[in-house]
Amino acid sequence: MVVLALVIWLVVALTGGDDPDQNPEPAAAEVSTSATTTAADASADAASASTTRSGEASASSGSRGAGGSAAEDADDDSSTTTTSAAPVPPGQCSDQSLAVRVTSDEPNYRVGSEPDFTIVITNIGTSPCERDLGAGLQQVLVYSLDGNERLWANTDCFPESTADIRSLDPGDQAAYSVKWSATTSEPGCQAPREPVGPGAYTVVGQLGGLRSVPEPFNITP
Repeated sequence: MVVLALVIWLVVALTGGDDPDQNPEPAAAEVSTSATTTAADASADAASASTTRSGEASASSGSRGAGGSAAEDADDDSSTTTTSAAPVPPGQCSDQSLAVRVTSDEPNYRVGSEPDFTIVITNIGTSPCERDLGAGLQQVLVYSLDGNERLWANTDCFPESTADIRSLDPGDQAAYSVKWSATTSEPGCQAPREPVGPGAYTVVGQLGGLRSVPEPFNITP
């Protein structure tokens, strides 16, 4: 009996080794589940990556669009700047299109008389134009014969700023007469004015930066 009991116990012990709790199938299922979860995460990551790439592409496309708009805006700004730049007024007389000449009405004047001068401005260009010939811009100046001593200018004691816009066709002239008191003067008319004695002198006409050739004249006793 004892031997039979040992045999039965041995059989039971051998069959008990297949305990369902130690079955590896659940572990396999856990691994499978884990793998499924990982695959799902990978799919989600892939979807996220796809979304991110799509978003970046969209943003990049938007940036290029904005860049294109900025370039167009820059072009517009450049065009605006070019358009808004102040051009030279049409018809404006340039210095190169004008000539200034001055004459003395007489070659000789007696001491005590007042010489008369005429300044003539001529359009020597090929197109009509306008120029401000206001008295404050045109000057008549008297110098010693060698040109080293400035004796007088019509604007020293009577400066004027009134504009005088003149239209000049090619060849047109504008002439102005100026009388000199035959006394000295300085800009601002602060120094005492002294009579000019007998001698040889020159007169020069000026309009802005344009100057005439000196014209000689004499004051005689």
